[in-house]
Amino acid sequence: MSDDAAEFSADPGSEDSFSFAMGEFTAEFPRDRFYATNHMWASQASTGVWRFGLTAYAVRLLQDVYFLDWEVEPPAAIALRAHIGSIESKKAESDLYAPVAGSLASINELTLSDPSLINADTYGDGWLIELATQDTDRLLDPAAYAQHLIEAWQVAQRTIKGQANH
Repeated sequence: MSDDAAEFSADPGSEDSFSFAMGEFTAEFPRDRFYATNHMWASQASTGVWRFGLTAYAVRLLQDVYFLDWEVEPPAAIALRAHIGSIESKKAESDLYAPVAGSLASINELTLSDPSLINADTYGDGWLIELATQDTDRLLDPAAYAQHLIEAWQVAQRTIKGQANH
């Protein structure tokens, strides 16, 4: 495996999470939720309502989130991959897109007022939105997301190297 290749490994002795090596940093991912290809995690908050937040992979690439802005307000109908907001960090300003189609049930006011929660408690109080949706077939289980991470990391490495060469 080259230095640029990512490593996927189940955390030894842990049924609760899996890890993914991103260079010198290892990102952790709980097994008790689903994942979207845009690097959001999903867990069912109540019947038909899913809570979404950024994964450790996304947070690591962004580094030190400090600003969050939403383009939509509850109870807006949201199409799959619709632009829903933006996030700023030490490394980048990025648009946020809906991981599934549905209706915006709520925005986490805690992360809106203190976006550093996204860094500090990625899988807890750092969640972003809740969506009422039946569009959950496109969410990935932990094993499928782990495979997606390998492919995404290869693209990220090429992008990073391309930027460094300019």
